[in-house]
Amino acid sequence: MLAVELNHRLSDFELDCNFASSARVTGLFGPSGAGKTTLLRILAGLLVPDSGRVSLAGRCVFDSAQGINVPPHKRRIGYVFQQANLFTHLNVRHNLTYGAWFTRRRSPNAQPHFNHVVDMLEIGALLDRRIARLSGGERQRVAIGRALLADPAVLLLDEPLASLDAARKQEVLPYIERLSAEFDLPIVFVSHQLDELLRLANRHVIALDRGTVAYSGPTAEFLTRPELLGAGHFRDAGALLRVAVDAHRRDYGLSVLDCDGQSLYVPHLPQQVGENVTLHVRSSDVMLARERPSEISALNVLSTTIEAIEADGNHAVNVRLRAGSRALTAHVTRLSCDRLQLVPGEPVYAVIKSLALAEQAWQRQYAL
Repeated sequence: MLAVELNHRLSDFELDCNFASSARVTGLFGPSGAGKTTLLRILAGLLVPDSGRVSLAGRCVFDSAQGINVPPHKRRIGYVFQQANLFTHLNVRHNLTYGAWFTRRRSPNAQPHFNHVVDMLEIGALLDRRIARLSGGERQRVAIGRALLADPAVLLLDEPLASLDAARKQEVLPYIERLSAEFDLPIVFVSHQLDELLRLANRHVIALDRGTVAYSGPTAEFLTRPELLGAGHFRDAGALLRVAVDAHRRDYGLSVLDCDGQSLYVPHLPQQVGENVTLHVRSSDVMLARERPSEISALNVLSTTIEAIEADGNHAVNVRLRAGSRALTAHVTRLSCDRLQLVPGEPVYAVIKSLALAEQAWQRQYAL
């Protein structure tokens, strides 16, 4: 459990936060300068707020009213920065055991889970390698391992993928995804990249805007609020669908997903039949039709019911839809809405191109 109520004023900036999250992975989202790193430094005890209360993993570590301020080295915080910040004069093994040394200091009888961490991060072959000989992705995996071996109660990840190129990000993402499940460890994951946030923090998101909490709640609802996503991600507003692989059409390079009895076709996925995947369906990729269309190239046609219609303030509307138990959103022009005479409570067909989902599906093997 993460619970924060604090105020802190810097020379030209004020952080005023009040939120709580019980998710395994809590996403912290916002543009540069929103206060994300300042908040993490307060959680870690590296910065003392002017007033408030901070509780991490059910333990109060700061309370200005009661005079509580647990020092950083006693908060059991694992902190992974944007840059790996490894000791270049040590090899990988010694960087990792440096983290384990703190565990032994706190509890002489603690058994460091060195082999478990090394196996999970797949860095066994790197143990005797010098830091200068590691790729960016390998360095971040070692930095995560060092933080885990310090036996943290909470893991803070401050944009750990920001310094990596696209290929290295895809290398490191699966390891971060496994952390909470394998180590029963609450994580605060900071990012201003929406794709990373949706993959790793699909339960709870906190959005910061100029030092204040603009949103705190379920990730799925956050995704329906384009005004929270920022100009660079406006078109990414939409819905998250957790669905199961129903079949594979290898002859066409497609996978068929079961969406409450209706089929969704996506480019072939590596998951087995019965395994779950999460789809990010952008509202800008959803077209609407009053009658079920035929003889069109789009393979995905879902029968839905209109739940609500909301103006976006820019000559368009967001149409909230329900397909069985699944929520969708379509972003269409106001003219299209009027021509189709869309009204809440009435049926409508949602049409989605299969290729629009090509890069928007990933396995959710580990429940976050």
